[in-house]
Amino acid sequence: MPKKDCPQCEGTGWKPVEVEGVRRMAPCDCQNLERSALLLKQARIPPRYEHCELANFDVRKNLATGQENPSLTMAKICAQRFVEEYPADFGLLFAGPTGVGKTHLGVAILRELMLRKGVECLFYDFHDLLKTIRDSYNPGTQSTELGVLQPVLDAEVLLLDELASANPSDWVKETLHHIINWRYNYKKVTLITTTLISGDKLPGRAGHLPSGAPVPDLDYSLNQLGVTLRSRLYEMCKLVELHSDDYRKAIKQAGYKFHVE
Repeated sequence: MPKKDCPQCEGTGWKPVEVEGVRRMAPCDCQNLERSALLLKQARIPPRYEHCELANFDVRKNLATGQENPSLTMAKICAQRFVEEYPADFGLLFAGPTGVGKTHLGVAILRELMLRKGVECLFYDFHDLLKTIRDSYNPGTQSTELGVLQPVLDAEVLLLDELASANPSDWVKETLHHIINWRYNYKKVTLITTTLISGDKLPGRAGHLPSGAPVPDLDYSLNQLGVTLRSRLYEMCKLVELHSDDYRKAIKQAGYKFHVE
């Protein structure tokens, strides 16, 4: 919907342009701005993550070597390439320990797709989604399970944040299988973040993170969801692993200071 006070189109939604000496009418930029604002509002991005952009993703450096964290660098590159080359026939699965920036990158991709390409996107925390579905079973609520799930199933690009992988119940597996299977069959692009379960030292890989914690085991984590679902996720999404210390603990804590009066 065009802006009524737009100086270029004066509320008509069309502006005059000159192409090779010929004066023509073209859609006004204000329509794109209005659409982008509407898409952002409908995407359900929590206020905590509204600032997340690819430009402000912090690729931290190793204090000892001064070199950028290679996994964070590669994750940012993957996110940038995904936006540039969209539409795509696959999504991204960001996997890693807590606090490495998985949600930041996922939200940044949604924002770029909505603002630059007008793509309809949806953010859903997996735990919040499960709670909303459970609440729909309450006879006193106005919502239904189908009403909750339909936007999740139909979204052009869905970011499913904090996908559960630690001892999920049969109901959780069944619900997730329904979502993933639907989007798989209808070729919907899905972005996923999941916090991996830490495993023992793995052959051929660094045994511990810089913090001293053991390297997480991806296959073990995804196997908690079921072998079939794990296979679907590998086909639907390009795996992007992030390995770093917890940003919230290492960086954010140091920035919290009281003002001296």
